[in-house]
Amino acid sequence: MASERPLPPTQLRGAESGREFSHPGGRCHPGSGLLQISNQHNAGASTLEPTFFKMTEVDVNLDQVIPTTIIPTYWAKLLVAFVSFVCFAHSYDGDFVFDDSEAIVNNKDLRAETPLGDLWQHDFWGSKLSSNTSHKSYRPLTVLTFRINYYLSGGFHPVSFHMVNILLHCSISVLMVDVFSILFGGLQYTSKGRRLNLAPKSSLLAALFFAVHPVHTECVAGIVGRADLLGALFFLLSFLGYCQAFRESNKEGTQFSTFWVLLSILFSAVAMLCKEQGITVLGFNAVFDALVISKLNILEIVQKVQHKDKSLENIGWLKNGGLLFRLTLLFSGGATILYMRWRIMGTGPPAFTEVDNPASFAESMFVRAINYNYYYSMNAWLLLCPWWLCFDWSMGCIPLIKSVSDWRIIALAALWFCLIGLICQALCSEDSHKRRILTLGLGFLIIPFLPASNLFFRVGFVIAERVIYLPSVGYCMLLTYGFGILSKHTKKKKLIAATVVGILLINMVRCITRCSQWRNEDLLFRSALSVCPLNAKVHYNVGKNLADKGDQIAAIRYYREAVRLNPKYVHAMNNLGNILKERNELQEAEELLSLAVQIQPDFAAAWMNLGIVQNSMRRFGEAEQSYWTAIKYRRKYPDCYYNLGRLYADLNRPLDALNAWRNATFLKPEHTLAWNNMIILLDNIGNLAQAEAVGREALELIPNDHSIMFSLANVLGKSQKYKESEALFLKAIKANPNAASYHGNLGFLHFILATQCFRFLNLAMVAMTNEFITNCALPPLGKL
Repeated sequence: MASERPLPPTQLRGAESGREFSHPGGRCHPGSGLLQISNQHNAGASTLEPTFFKMTEVDVNLDQVIPTTIIPTYWAKLLVAFVSFVCFAHSYDGDFVFDDSEAIVNNKDLRAETPLGDLWQHDFWGSKLSSNTSHKSYRPLTVLTFRINYYLSGGFHPVSFHMVNILLHCSISVLMVDVFSILFGGLQYTSKGRRLNLAPKSSLLAALFFAVHPVHTECVAGIVGRADLLGALFFLLSFLGYCQAFRESNKEGTQFSTFWVLLSILFSAVAMLCKEQGITVLGFNAVFDALVISKLNILEIVQKVQHKDKSLENIGWLKNGGLLFRLTLLFSGGATILYMRWRIMGTGPPAFTEVDNPASFAESMFVRAINYNYYYSMNAWLLLCPWWLCFDWSMGCIPLIKSVSDWRIIALAALWFCLIGLICQALCSEDSHKRRILTLGLGFLIIPFLPASNLFFRVGFVIAERVIYLPSVGYCMLLTYGFGILSKHTKKKKLIAATVVGILLINMVRCITRCSQWRNEDLLFRSALSVCPLNAKVHYNVGKNLADKGDQIAAIRYYREAVRLNPKYVHAMNNLGNILKERNELQEAEELLSLAVQIQPDFAAAWMNLGIVQNSMRRFGEAEQSYWTAIKYRRKYPDCYYNLGRLYADLNRPLDALNAWRNATFLKPEHTLAWNNMIILLDNIGNLAQAEAVGREALELIPNDHSIMFSLANVLGKSQKYKESEALFLKAIKANPNAASYHGNLGFLHFILATQCFRFLNLAMVAMTNEFITNCALPPLGKL
């Protein structure tokens, strides 16, 4: 949205002429909220004075006392962009962390071989939406940006992914200057359709508060947070587009552009295709239209309804102003988008477990209501004091409140005390400007949060910092308004200015610190230990990270703590069982894995690992049954087929082993171990021709795998194809020069070749000797 340089709050100046002008009547009536300057043609002059349309009253005194300096709008935007970039630039070279692995690195929808059409049939994580196990998070446009990132950067290089997120947050922060100027100062356009910033101080301060809020770190530093960033971007574009629909309005009536209203609805659909939360912009647009454009007084209407006031029978103001028509468009557009979204979702809402959202599984409605409200208070606290930040708030991080004697009830009371106070002020204040600011601030705080509130459907989290990215706009607006009120009623302006600067600096430091924690998983997971020590998932992730680094002793300790905190945590049991199996502690490993499949009978990975343990304990019958159970619950399970093949090889059932390994390579063509074992088994049973065929097939699919080169080179050597065998040995050694067996087998091949050379040399010498005797020695003897 184009915006002119902000004007001094005590006067308005013509955009072209630069001279003062005034309303012909001398003042604007507060009740109307309209200011119209007539176009006048004076004799001997051809100057056309600009026309301004003002949708709301402006409390010039409030913006004037805000403890900041008035700067041109474009400089304000540059400042906001710079500050937001400084806060989050530290995350630019971070790794893929936490959910990034599943949503990006392991998501086949990002790769070129996946048709683009599949993006519209898959969820955010790359699974089919029709699957019962799908998360149902439908964000194809966000996945498309990931795919473009992957293509342009030539692979999974996290720097480019992070830079896009940082720039998106900077762009959103810049747009917030325009958004806050409308929310604080209302709409006012020149005759040329340019919008004026009538609240330059308030809009700049609120945009700075938004730009540096540490709660945004998860969205910016975590690459999967791009869904929230894109959703917020198009949310704001939808709102600004809706405002643009009224630039032709005048004092005779509220004229509007249907095109811009429809474009606003289109932007809301795009926002929802980036993140489901984006659809809520239609609700906020409706609130904005009613309060700002149509200037409805909600309390007055409610009172008239209660007293059956006959004036309500005249609804001409709805028709003449077009409010009813616009609300109909917004409602129809929203209903259509939601219907299409529901049809695409397929099998219904996703199924979550109790550990994802414990309160939603409580049997008592009272317990559910109390805990939902406590979650709201925790979200509010994160906005007020963003010091306790955690990548995951589930799995016991916040124990359920089960009794009114729980001291945490105080948080609920404090939340509703503040909300009710703000709502009363928003409805009952005689100051129309105050009513509008508070109502819009509360609207931006509450409406985008509704999808995460558990009011309409169960969500798969307790608290998620990413979902308060948009609601923080309302918080920043209320915070700025609060500083304005303080500045208006106190003489200690310097103290307030110092407080504002202090908050901004503290938040900037906190953003930079938090970004450093999101740079890698080790720092991220360990940072959560002090925030959520009761969260089993935190201990599990710390343990998994240690296990990946080879520190099994420390990993076991964290896995055991995760199981202690959550005795039904089957993934922790599975990983702990795997480590114990590698340490040859088979008895405890079997107990843990058996308990895991008892708790969750369809846990395919645990069934497979249980089979591996039973195979190691030489209980082959039970192992085979465990493997087939795993395949029953996960039909496309190449690793399980591979382990089943190993079992059959141990049982001297080569045909079954080959079939199992062939299934593994069919499901996963790059399964190196399965290909290699097939080559070795065929070599061992003397079927060199088939072993050679399998090896060549494997190399076509995995041309750079040195282990397959080595196995095929052995087969070729036994088939007396020495030259090709030697070439493959040399390629394998070049790929893995530290493999002793590669050098040893190449040396043996050279020994064979040398032996053959020596044999051929001996034959040649014998032949030469015989020829010498025949041709040179015998003829002279014949003369004797």
